[in-house]
Amino acid sequence: MKLITATVLLASIGNGVLSFSTSNKSQPVPTTNIDADGKTIDPLLIRAARGETTERVPVWMMRQAGRHIKEYRDLCKKYPTFRERSEIPDVAVEVSLQPWRNYKTDGCILFSDILTPLPGMGVEFDIDEKVGPVVKPMRTFDDVKKMHLIDPSTAMPFVAEALRTLRQEVTPETAVLGFVGCPYTLATYLVEGKTSKEYLEIKKMAFTEPKLLHAILKNLAESLGEYAVFQIENGAQLIQIFDSWAGHLSPRDYDEFAAPYQKMILDKIKSKYPDVPTVVYIKHSGALVERMAATGVDVVSLDWTVDMAEGRERIAASRKKAGLSGPGGVQGNLDPGVLFGDFATIKERAEEIMKKAGPTGHVMNLGHGIEAATPEENAAYFIETVRNFRHEGQA
Repeated sequence: MKLITATVLLASIGNGVLSFSTSNKSQPVPTTNIDADGKTIDPLLIRAARGETTERVPVWMMRQAGRHIKEYRDLCKKYPTFRERSEIPDVAVEVSLQPWRNYKTDGCILFSDILTPLPGMGVEFDIDEKVGPVVKPMRTFDDVKKMHLIDPSTAMPFVAEALRTLRQEVTPETAVLGFVGCPYTLATYLVEGKTSKEYLEIKKMAFTEPKLLHAILKNLAESLGEYAVFQIENGAQLIQIFDSWAGHLSPRDYDEFAAPYQKMILDKIKSKYPDVPTVVYIKHSGALVERMAATGVDVVSLDWTVDMAEGRERIAASRKKAGLSGPGGVQGNLDPGVLFGDFATIKERAEEIMKKAGPTGHVMNLGHGIEAATPEENAAYFIETVRNFRHEGQA
């Protein structure tokens, strides 16, 4: 272990509001986990994402940091806007740590948003607590010309600080996870101007001005690749890319407007950090599983509409057809709604998925983000169930 100067986060609840103070102290930071023979052991989740057989199934939950946790809701009283909570490093760190402390998840994901890098590209946004993200619509080439390549160290030093602090705060057995949104999904916000149900504006652009949409997507991909690398260089041990709204595309349009730009980000990561695992997630992606796997991503995160055993077969077959080595990893995929059931149902459904996934290359997760109304005790039981489960032959 080496000594570094760390900002130590002290949190306390007073009058229902979480407050912070910091102190600069030299702290011994366990940057790696070392076995009895002196060999470095990567976190369980990272080893599983690389396709290694592990001693148990690792688990975390998409959106695990946030609204379903009372501590978070208390914190919102003092920091009422999402951007405050995600862009003030000490606050983002505290929110990121809450589910890890409460549930003992194997992954601790940075509390942030897929839109966070936009200002660094010349695109301002806000997050309305009721409406969601709001962006001035981008509909012309003149709008595109206002975009520029991101310099993450200048635009988002708070992300670097938060990631570095998380690496100090969590145990060496815990993976610190970074993420970026994918170009198509970010473009839906840029073109629509806000969250949409039908995505008619971006589809209209795709079919009437495809060159304009491709220009937007290319600009986004170049900056998002830089942002992903920046996260790795500041402590992220895995990068998940979210193309949440690409599930609204037909397979043909996915091949044109989503997959190539996902691959630009993945290729950028692998060109610099080939050993850092990558994960892709798309909501309602049952028709796109083979295409997701063919991008070369290490792990495909399945949503709950895909049977886990069938998903594994489809991923392996697609990778083989594309000339990629190995069957590929898988993440997921419990329906978040199951966490509103009783403990027996949660246990039965979670164990069914793990048995179908098998002992190699599986990271247990939900098939989408945890719902805000989920009881904390049910989330805790889900994590406990996975942590206690063993495949035959596992310790």
